[in-house]
Amino acid sequence: MSFEIHVSGAPKAAVEAVVPTLVADLVASGITAGDASLWGAAAEAEASTRLGWVQAVSVSRPLVAEIEALREELAAKGVDRVVLAGMGGSSLAPEVITATAGVELTILDSTAPGQVLSALDGGLERTVLVVSSKSGSTVETDSQRRTFEAAFRDLGIDPVERIVVVTDPGSPLDESARAAGYRVFNADPEVGGRYSALTAFGLVPSGLAGANINELLDEADATLLEVAIDSPTNPALMLAAAIAGTNPRRDKMGLITDGTHIVGLPDWIEQLVAESTGKNGTGILPVVLLPVSPELESKPADLQIVRLVDDAVHFRLREQHPGEILGSGTLGAQVGGWEYATAIAGRILGINPFDQPDVESAKIATRGLLDARPEQTAPAFVESGVEVRVSHPALAASGTIAGVLDALWAELAADGYVSIQAYVDRIAIPQLSGLREMVAADSGRPTTFGWGPRFLHSTGQYHKGGPAQGVFLQITERTDVDLEIPGRPFTFGQLIEAQAAGDASVLADGHGRPVVTLTLTDPSVEVLTLFEAAQ
Repeated sequence: MSFEIHVSGAPKAAVEAVVPTLVADLVASGITAGDASLWGAAAEAEASTRLGWVQAVSVSRPLVAEIEALREELAAKGVDRVVLAGMGGSSLAPEVITATAGVELTILDSTAPGQVLSALDGGLERTVLVVSSKSGSTVETDSQRRTFEAAFRDLGIDPVERIVVVTDPGSPLDESARAAGYRVFNADPEVGGRYSALTAFGLVPSGLAGANINELLDEADATLLEVAIDSPTNPALMLAAAIAGTNPRRDKMGLITDGTHIVGLPDWIEQLVAESTGKNGTGILPVVLLPVSPELESKPADLQIVRLVDDAVHFRLREQHPGEILGSGTLGAQVGGWEYATAIAGRILGINPFDQPDVESAKIATRGLLDARPEQTAPAFVESGVEVRVSHPALAASGTIAGVLDALWAELAADGYVSIQAYVDRIAIPQLSGLREMVAADSGRPTTFGWGPRFLHSTGQYHKGGPAQGVFLQITERTDVDLEIPGRPFTFGQLIEAQAAGDASVLADGHGRPVVTLTLTDPSVEVLTLFEAAQ
């Protein structure tokens, strides 16, 4: 099945208005040919080193046999459990690939001590750790690697036999891993992290876990021609125009899984689109929705619905979804199509879709807090064990959590959105994600939900570089569970606390956005307190 897009209403009008210009400007074929000038002079230097994803299928083919051989080698030794230590583009694509394939991959994309311990406790005697970092200096991934190395040694297992590294050639991790004797897979350095699904970053952990990565590349290959031609029927051109070219522009995009066989695709699209477009005060904010989410009832004028279905052209209920974008295709086709569409959307919006200028700010703030170790500020008040902290005192005037939330919603502009950022152990309290639906109904505005710190490598760029529309609800936890990081002067608990506090300070002090932080002291119990307050 090829990549297919069906549009009606405002998206159709956008396609009719914008696509002819894209065709005349040879945008699709230009991307395929590596034309770095398509995004303007200011972006040309970076774009010239960020278009390798167009050739990912052919470049990655030789990796398949190598990955499969390593999988067989590990299986022969009784090693059949794969843990992936990676963030953002290094984890989101493998998560979708393996979930869709129905094979097990343990994703470790958190610094929550409980979540790290869960990954350690799954049977180290049969575990291989894939350490995946494009830069080779990601603090989360480095901390996870150190912890697994020590755990392997404690069991008398040589880490060299159980750790596989995926990184860019010449990165600090590339050099240190090779010096230590680890198996290293290098990815194409001219592919940015969020465009890396079909490179070693997506293929190595997925293939080791048992996904059919050769089939994935075949699927992507089958759609390359249709997304590369300068034609009004090119689905990537249509999708780009539909998500970026409506008049008036709908700058929020609701993603709904409704019949597609692909598991978790909106989470991957979320990073790709948010990090690529959210900058210079503009962008497209992806909002992952359920088929019954409140936003589908309220239908905000600035929210464009994208429905991922089994067959966009023959979707049997499409007449019930006027004004929506319907998309379908195999996983490989979806990856290729969305990558092209996102890059083209960047051209329509007049921004560079390959940089992430605001991601570093939260990292700098985190490092500063880890170095200084300031005492945590006293809460404005405590209710039912939940500590409440606010970016400005007026938010806490009510003295109740429900009142604080109401005050936060009152800060929303007509085009605003709510961002819930949960710096907690999502293995222990997965039900917390249900808070999104309640907040969306209570606030009346599109609401995103992100597990921290993983979202910092995804929507984090949009929250700081996109339109100043967001209000932010942080949820943190204080537990007795913590874990030392070998060779580091801080623990995982201290790291995730600094990441939350650092990001809050950047949002509040650096960007003037309202931030409420709710700290759970008994998370499994106090989740109910949050649910009650948001009703």
